[in-house]
Amino acid sequence: MAGLIPQNFIDDLISRSDIVEVINARVPLKRKGKEFTACCPFHNEKTPSFTVSESKQFFYCFGCHAKGNVIGFLMDYEHLSYVDAIESLAADAHLDVPHEDNGQGNKNREDKQPLYDILKQAAELFQEELKTSQRAIDYLKQRGLSGEIAKQFKIGYAPDGWDFLISRLGKSKDHMLALSKTGLIVTKENNKTYDRFRDRIIFPITDQRGRIIGFGGRILDQGEPKYLNSPENAVFHKGFELYGLYETKMALRKIERIIVVEGYMDVVALAQSGINYAVASLGTATTTEQIQKTFRTTHEIIFCYDGDNAGKKAAWRALENTLSVIRDGMIAKFLFLPEKEDPDTMVRKEGKEAFEQRIKNATALSEFLFEHLKQECDISSKEGQAQLASKANKLIQKMHNSLFKDLLIEELSNIVGLSQQHLESKISSSEEKNIPPPKKIKPVRGQQILINKTRIAIALLIQNPALATQHKVPDNFKQAFKKGLSLLYTLQKTIESNSEISSAALLERFRGSEHENALHTLSMLQTPETENTDNILDVYKDIIERLSIEDRYEFLTSKLEAGKKLTEDEMEEYKNLLQSGLG
Repeated sequence: MAGLIPQNFIDDLISRSDIVEVINARVPLKRKGKEFTACCPFHNEKTPSFTVSESKQFFYCFGCHAKGNVIGFLMDYEHLSYVDAIESLAADAHLDVPHEDNGQGNKNREDKQPLYDILKQAAELFQEELKTSQRAIDYLKQRGLSGEIAKQFKIGYAPDGWDFLISRLGKSKDHMLALSKTGLIVTKENNKTYDRFRDRIIFPITDQRGRIIGFGGRILDQGEPKYLNSPENAVFHKGFELYGLYETKMALRKIERIIVVEGYMDVVALAQSGINYAVASLGTATTTEQIQKTFRTTHEIIFCYDGDNAGKKAAWRALENTLSVIRDGMIAKFLFLPEKEDPDTMVRKEGKEAFEQRIKNATALSEFLFEHLKQECDISSKEGQAQLASKANKLIQKMHNSLFKDLLIEELSNIVGLSQQHLESKISSSEEKNIPPPKKIKPVRGQQILINKTRIAIALLIQNPALATQHKVPDNFKQAFKKGLSLLYTLQKTIESNSEISSAALLERFRGSEHENALHTLSMLQTPETENTDNILDVYKDIIERLSIEDRYEFLTSKLEAGKKLTEDEMEEYKNLLQSGLG
């Protein structure tokens, strides 16, 4: 299933990753006994039925029956492909994903690697060019930036001219293709090409692994556009990336909060002043994906905007996108600067301490939400109160069930004079219209599964892979007569291929197979046998021995029923089995 990524790397990655930590960064969990619980992120519910097992590294929802390991969670929660989920986990663990070299099958990775290579080379050229351009250096000094901060953010300069990159990097057909695919060069209708970035300060944009994926270019003098960005391409999707996030992670071990600003210079200027936790949304309204990515890094976000109408509109879009993401334990605030000021100009005027005091005094999301709605509605009248309640309901229904959501409903109740229960019923009815019904997957709540020795043996082996190294199943299980024993044999051989494999990684080996759902169900099975951790090896040995005997009995019985004659040895064996009580 993993394709070009070595299976042992995936096994190790799953073992390194803590599913509780990964899920808790996205869905705040509460410990309940040996497990963690939360309201399910995959369907609407008020009573938590979503459980995460720290020991088994699985999640399961008793309501909608979503289940899986850490890779499956990322795929479902963040709508990632299988490979992208692995890449995301690997980036968090500061690991490079290896790829097996198998010729044509490696083409997808090769298609992207030349793009990363050409972007890195372009960034290095821009940095070198900055060192020789006194005009660009003077501009950055005038903006209060030091050589050290320019080096930290790999700031460069694209000289005036049409073929700076083409003349240096476009010396082959493949290089020209890479330049074109990354948007570093533009092709006219007459097939003539020229550099996209000319006479601009260059801000390289990096992904979470530190790879350069695009650029922002700021014009030095007057002109339009003031900022020019790389176009979307195979490695750069601006709605998912944040300028400065990688640099923030490199600068700080513990990130208490992140301030989201609008421009590259804002991020760099704040870092120059010692505020090393700013990121920019690449000239777009802050997207849901960008907010999710930020909340995975910290628990508090401060959205910083100009106090004019454009800033207020941008802030409101950020609030709407935050509501669908925020959960208990997460904090979102809004900082509005005086008109015609931005973080760059403001921090240079008043310094780090004063600016950080502004951050501390930022407006809470709840306050901004209701103050904004009050400005739109005349709450002195019943009609205005109804209008505000309707608008607020549409926003609140976007939220996941949480204490924060309940508190917003309570505040709305105080504002419009309707009971909290009445507002909740209105919001719930709206949600039911918009949310598709959960998938009809069996079993329903509880362990609705026929328990027999074979299933118990499989459950024991999945939940305790080390059993395979302590007691091997017989080789004849490979083609056993008794149903399920061949799967037990396959599990044994899978574990033998990696004796250190974890339960979660073992399940990953069966993703997409006919056994996937059954194995996930058995991985959560709780019986006296699976819970008998003090004597689990003896229990497992006994079950395997019994299964072996039962399989032999069923084989001999089927042979007789088919009218076939047993050998003398087989007949003697069959009689002994009958006397043992199997018949």
